[in-house]
Amino acid sequence: MPVRILAIVGAKKRGLTQIPLFLIGICSMRNLMIFSLMLLYGSLMAQQAEPLIFREKMHDFGEVDEDRGVVDFEFQFTNSASRPIRVMKVEASCGCTIAGWTKEPVMPGKTGLIKASYNPAGRPGYFNKTLTVLTDWDANPVLLQIKGQVVSDKYNASISFPVAMGVLRLKSKAFTMGKVYINQPPVAREFPIMNGGSTPLTISSVEKPSYMVVEVPAVLEPQQKGVVRITYNGKEKNQYGYISDNITLITNDPAESIKSISVFTSLEEYFPPMSADEILQVPVLKIHEPEVDLGRFRSSAQMERVIWLRNTGKRDLVIRSLQGNCPCVTASMEAMVIKGGDSAAVRLVFKPQNRTGTQQKALTIYSNDPRNPVQRIGVQAFVAD
Repeated sequence: MPVRILAIVGAKKRGLTQIPLFLIGICSMRNLMIFSLMLLYGSLMAQQAEPLIFREKMHDFGEVDEDRGVVDFEFQFTNSASRPIRVMKVEASCGCTIAGWTKEPVMPGKTGLIKASYNPAGRPGYFNKTLTVLTDWDANPVLLQIKGQVVSDKYNASISFPVAMGVLRLKSKAFTMGKVYINQPPVAREFPIMNGGSTPLTISSVEKPSYMVVEVPAVLEPQQKGVVRITYNGKEKNQYGYISDNITLITNDPAESIKSISVFTSLEEYFPPMSADEILQVPVLKIHEPEVDLGRFRSSAQMERVIWLRNTGKRDLVIRSLQGNCPCVTASMEAMVIKGGDSAAVRLVFKPQNRTGTQQKALTIYSNDPRNPVQRIGVQAFVAD
């Protein structure tokens, strides 16, 4: 800019034609636009090139027993950068949360840990806390989140165990296993129960799927607490997606001897940490249209839409499963393998099935993209009578 101003002054001294002001304005606006685009590009590149790749940035503890003390979770990350990175500091949003982390520099392609320890003492109810991770890579922090619900045996049975099946009391209507990996060892979870009656409760047998092991107390004395321990074998189930199962407890409860309980699980594939070179070779799933609006149509009709998927990576992209969140949404593909650089079509079908009004549904795609193996397509429609 200083050179341009001197040129204008020199032109006036020599009696030359003065440069119109609007041209100066145009040049300035053009430079400003170029500068803004450069800043935007730099910002986008910074967002895409995250040096620390976390397996997950949020963890839900579910129900946390206040009387059992501190609960811990470890966030695992991989250094995808070209140089070692040191975690300088991790700041928790509350004194109830203590953070720990890998102190030594994490080499490229290697893994490190951020450990969150939450103390539920004196904090009944819902909690949602954050950890701010600062590194020597740049000034941009990484935010991690923990949440859950603190419960306590200090409350009476109707509060701590609000769901009644005869004299058997539960904390919720279903047992949620959470995420279970299809290519990892079986996962075990425990679910508290209580005999809310005045006589002993005997559990004589359990009916369950073959890929589960269910352990229950043989007898619960009046007001005694116990646990149902479920071990879930994802490899034996061998099905991706959200799974709803049932177990049945056979008891001596005269009011309700047979007790059926739902078990919810999300089955996914586990991907081990990778080096920076390995990350460059993996398949990458890109959805051309992550939100689909089918518009307005009558309940007697059925709507279809073709959605394109592209593999922007190098290795073959394998679509493991396509799962709608209700029977009204189905999808299919002619080929479930997409070569690097190629695209493939998903045929999505929406059948109202007596549904009317605004519909908000989803199609979940499970693939072997290790950085984003579970992706969702939102499906919106309005079904008229």
